[in-house]
Amino acid sequence: MLVFTGQLIIALGRTLGNPRRLRMTPLVAFMQDAGINGLPIVFIMTFFIGAVIALVGTNLLTTLGVEVFTIQLVGVAILREFGVVITAILLSGRSASSFAAQIGSMRMNQETDAMQVMGVDRFDALVIPRILAALLMMPLMTFCADIGGLAGGLLVSWVTIDISPVFFIQRTLETVDIKHFWIGMCKAPFLALIIAAAGCRHGLMVGGDVQSLGQNVTSAVVQSIFMVIMFDAIFAVIFMALDL
Repeated sequence: MLVFTGQLIIALGRTLGNPRRLRMTPLVAFMQDAGINGLPIVFIMTFFIGAVIALVGTNLLTTLGVEVFTIQLVGVAILREFGVVITAILLSGRSASSFAAQIGSMRMNQETDAMQVMGVDRFDALVIPRILAALLMMPLMTFCADIGGLAGGLLVSWVTIDISPVFFIQRTLETVDIKHFWIGMCKAPFLALIIAAAGCRHGLMVGGDVQSLGQNVTSAVVQSIFMVIMFDAIFAVIFMALDL
């Protein structure tokens, strides 16, 4: 892991120092595959997450006579935590496994060895486009997830406690601080880097048999989800210490 991290940092530094090294065609293709194609499922998942949060909050807060605070509960939970975490978990399932399988199949077919013989750097050709695609698309997917979660909370609030959509939006803008949105968004690039790096690293670890491919694809998904949850908890402690 340390060797891979060092090679990745060097490769990113080379690319930033000389942007012409970046392969734009695979970058755009991975942006579409990892990001654009995943927007519908991200929106639908967070829509139902927001609906569940609103439903649980409504049932609990109605007994206390403060059901209007359901709006604030949904806004803070989605913008600060669930939007980015659900997006990261879905990206882990879709993209980390895809990256590991794609690179792993190239390892099995000895295509990566052929690239080295031809003088093509594996990191420049295989890893950097995937890393940058995840970094660029994760904030967009997180924003889409935030919209979906708020829409789910709005619908449940409208149906269960008769809060109009206009009032829901107005109270969200008044009571939910914009800092919660930026706290969620600032996590997105870091989590995207972890997910894409895990997928690429395990892809490069694949041996010459199908069993190795299956094990590394599974390990990429499990490790990326574990790292997402762990670092989200670390971020939560840091932001609590900073009183944010």
